[in-house]
Parts: sequence; structure tokens; C-alpha cells
Amino acid sequence: MLSPKRVKHRKQHKGKRAGFAARGNTVAFGDFGLMSMVDGWLTARQIEASRIAISRSVKRGGKVWVRAFPHKPVTKKPAEVRMGSGKGNPELWVAVIKPGTVLFEINGVTKEQAAEAFRLASHKLPFATKFLARE
Repeated sequence: MLSPKRVKHRKQHKGKRAGFAARGNTVAFGDFGLMSMVDGWLTARQIEASRIAISRSVKRGGKVWVRAFPHKPVTKKPAEVRMGSGKGNPELWVAVIKPGTVLFEINGVTKEQAAEAFRLASHKLPFATKFLARE
């Protein structure tokens, strides 16, 4: 599972997700990419499940780039605990995704193989995605 090695602050605010991706919005490394169409949080487990789906689909051929990294800690309070008494402990790590962010890229496979791999990966993701090909 992906998580930062160390962070400056253990707990973070939820934050805002307004606007479109200004960076990481083009296919930069591979020939094909998977772009998010809406905003949301992408957990480390969802990233890993999508990455495994892609690599299994192309039978470990080609090269896969994961362009999203979970930097944000999400805290949760234990079950059946009364309100108050501070913020909960960090439970999982998420990547903040804006519309237009390229999540995965792949190289060394045909367009049909890449499209099928990204279709399988998109089923693991919590939001709508779009298939991209480098011009």
C-alpha cells in the first residue's frame, strides 16, 4: 500500500477540491492514459487494486506509471465513541483528485490492450474516467 515515508503533520483538514487539474493533466510518460472526469479522493487501496488490474490485463507487458500518490491522511474515530474528545487517529491515506488529472499511464502495448486494461481499472475507481491517447 502506498503511503508517505514521513509527514510534517500527522493530521490534516479535509480541504476543498474546487477547480480543474492545472498540473498532471496530460499524458507525459506513456502512450496511453486514464484521466479522471470528476473530483474525489482516491485511497491507497483503490490505487493498488487498479494497478494490479492493469498489470494483469496486459499480462505484465509494457510499462505502467501511477501518477497519483496518496499524501493526505484521513482520520476516523472508533465505533461507538461519544462526540467530542478531539480528532480521531489516521486510518488511511488518500490522493486528492481533481477533474482532468491523469491517474495511470501505460506504454509498450497496443491501443486495444491499453483500452481494455484501463476499462478494468476504472471499475476499481470511485469516479468516472476517460481513456486518452498521446497525439
